[in-house]
Amino acid sequence: MRLWRFAFAAGLFGVHVLASQVVLSEPTTATRTTLVDELGDDPDYESLLRLLQRARLIPTLNRLDGATLFAPTNDAIEHHSFWNSVLNDDSDSMTDNIQEKLRQQLFYHLLNFSIITLPQESHEVQVLKTLHYPRTPLEPPSHEPPPNPPWMPIPGGTLGGEPQRLRVAARKESAWVGVDARGRHGVQITKGKVNATSNCVLLGISAMLEPPPDLATVLSGIPSLSYFHKVLTPEITQILRATPSLTLFLPHFAADDLGRILNMHAVVQKGVMWSESFDPAVNLTTLDGQTLEIIVSPEKTTISTADLVEPDIYASNGVLHLVSSLLIPPGALQLTPEKYLLTLNCTSFVSLIHASNLTSLINDTETKYTILAPSDEVLNVFGDGDLPPPGSDELKKLLQYHFIPGRWKPEKLATGMLLETALEEEGLEGGRQVLGIELSDGKKVRFGGAGVIGEPIEVNNTLIYFISRPLVPPTDALQTALPFLDLSSFLAAIFSTSLAETLKTTSRTSLLIPHNSAFKRLGLLVSAHLLAPSSKSDLEKVLLHHTLDSVQYADALHNSSQHTFSSLEGSDLNLEKAKNGTLFLSASGGWSGMKTELYTKDILTQTGVIHEVSDILIPRTVDLTIGKLVKAAKGSTMATLVSKAGLDWVLNGTAPPEDSRWAQEGFAGTGVQPDCLVLELDFLQEMVGQHLIPTPHTSAPIYGPDENLDDSPTYSTLRTQDSEYGDIIFRLHDDGSGKFVVGIKGARGTDGTGDWAQVESWGRSTTGGGTGGVIQIDAVLLPYHPPWWIEYGAPTVVGIVGSLLIIASSWA
Repeated sequence: MRLWRFAFAAGLFGVHVLASQVVLSEPTTATRTTLVDELGDDPDYESLLRLLQRARLIPTLNRLDGATLFAPTNDAIEHHSFWNSVLNDDSDSMTDNIQEKLRQQLFYHLLNFSIITLPQESHEVQVLKTLHYPRTPLEPPSHEPPPNPPWMPIPGGTLGGEPQRLRVAARKESAWVGVDARGRHGVQITKGKVNATSNCVLLGISAMLEPPPDLATVLSGIPSLSYFHKVLTPEITQILRATPSLTLFLPHFAADDLGRILNMHAVVQKGVMWSESFDPAVNLTTLDGQTLEIIVSPEKTTISTADLVEPDIYASNGVLHLVSSLLIPPGALQLTPEKYLLTLNCTSFVSLIHASNLTSLINDTETKYTILAPSDEVLNVFGDGDLPPPGSDELKKLLQYHFIPGRWKPEKLATGMLLETALEEEGLEGGRQVLGIELSDGKKVRFGGAGVIGEPIEVNNTLIYFISRPLVPPTDALQTALPFLDLSSFLAAIFSTSLAETLKTTSRTSLLIPHNSAFKRLGLLVSAHLLAPSSKSDLEKVLLHHTLDSVQYADALHNSSQHTFSSLEGSDLNLEKAKNGTLFLSASGGWSGMKTELYTKDILTQTGVIHEVSDILIPRTVDLTIGKLVKAAKGSTMATLVSKAGLDWVLNGTAPPEDSRWAQEGFAGTGVQPDCLVLELDFLQEMVGQHLIPTPHTSAPIYGPDENLDDSPTYSTLRTQDSEYGDIIFRLHDDGSGKFVVGIKGARGTDGTGDWAQVESWGRSTTGGGTGGVIQIDAVLLPYHPPWWIEYGAPTVVGIVGSLLIIASSWA
């Protein structure tokens, strides 16, 4: 048996109409029970009875002779935040002594007549009139007393004098109240009782009935109208919120033209046009002056060129009808990119554009643009936390980065192209930020790393691509380079100086970052010197020499006729192009032939671009003397010995004294750096000379054993002229480690510990034409003096043998 039949099966009412209207009357003297009595008799309505007392509605219920109350149970009130807060407010001075909001919500649960029957078929929806007359609240609230007693429901308000409506329907063997026009949603009726003496009906419900809000709020809660709600202006929102007796027809999909579209779909007249007033036909005039022809047939109801999809969505200041399409006469509106974006499920993107005051980008029908649009589904995946705050400059820049001037069809695109966007970047001195293009499989296009979904859409002068993720404009150069692990050594060097902020913010620059391996090829001693705290000035000059004071993208570097580029350090770099197309950059300083291979990567930054280079470039403002390299090798003792030996000009990178034999022979010097001791001056000069290799300017440079030395090459030292054991020889170590050892040529010591050492590291100086440097070894090469039997034995034997031969010949 159906739930509601128990309330009416006894046939307490002898009439067979849907409802009997009963007016408010004074209490009669005859003994009778009222709705208040019925509520008091049922403990399940204890909370509701207390709320009626708070709202001063007990006299109202006592005066009703025949009424229907949809009564929320105690459990329903406990789960309603507003009603529960009023119920538990036990303070002596309540915030709202009149409790207007609570009273109007209670009136929405009350009918001024008795329900005789409830719907029994699933397709049947019953429309009821409540005692709630919605009104526009005063702003600010008046302090004047109300014109009528607050407990009396006064006709009038924003629905043209009509009360708010309520629907009842049958569904799933139960009765439901507060349903929509199709009998969906609503609150379940859980219990019922009829009072025979007062003709009052009490129906218990499982939750509160929320009175319909204004039309602006209603729109925000309908998913199929989300596009309309997102792009509403404050002016239109105010119209929807405050205009009384407003009848609104809106399409349940696609575009809008803001104010004009609203006016084409809105009707304001003396009364609200509910769907029951359409039958059989009626013409309505919209705010825009258009005529809506409404025709009702058994099959459907048409509103001009559209079908009525869902009628009578109640609101506090009117009613909303959903129709199948826009009610716009042909040619009334000009189609803009915005309208297409809305129809193509890019409403969130359009909403962000409106919030950033960039609507000109999507409403300009004359300018040619290529729009890279993320759909609602794409933006929902990223979420609000992944985008800059609404209205921020960061969001505005991000959105501008999605617009490319011109119509760029797929056939015009190629890998490596950089297209200017609508983003005018401060870091480019107002120039437009660019976006990289990639093509895979010959056809699939990627914009800034984002894939393209589907085919592009042509809209007059606009081309729209749908992309797989939002495009984020380039950040500062250092932040951009951080993810590249092979560039980490150079970045660490930058952060060890005070240049980080300069390289982040200097406008229109190209940063040339060497790979980590470049520091090894430069020589560990040179790297150690540059990274030493005492050498910050030299390091900063090197870093600024890697920063061009102009933006040079790959295409310009490969195809431009320019060959010289100035750096922030102040000196120039020269560009050379090999026959095979490889690019090389030469430093302004360093040693002869110092150059690096340029890898044009076009890594975009906020202030320009990053390219990669193979080697570090030394500017002419940096002098890498042997003394600096010896210091970097922690060879202070050796530096002292060299100075005491009168060879300090080797450390300073200056010319030898004019009266010295080294000046006469035109030599500069390369040092071999050992761990050594302080010795007597005579032996000191001999020992230091054993460690110095003269390198005339015309000689080939000694980069380091692991770079340029073949197995077993021989080099003269300063001691060579004074001893046949002055030469030194380099060869690979016998242990297979690939390391080099250096030893005195021809030395024949017993264990060899004083005649050879292992090469630890090296570094090249920039003085003397860059042919000198320092090679660090792990032991001192003691000058070799052979034992007397080796030094004098052979000549003595030769002399004796010669004498004997002479004597023998004379005897003969």
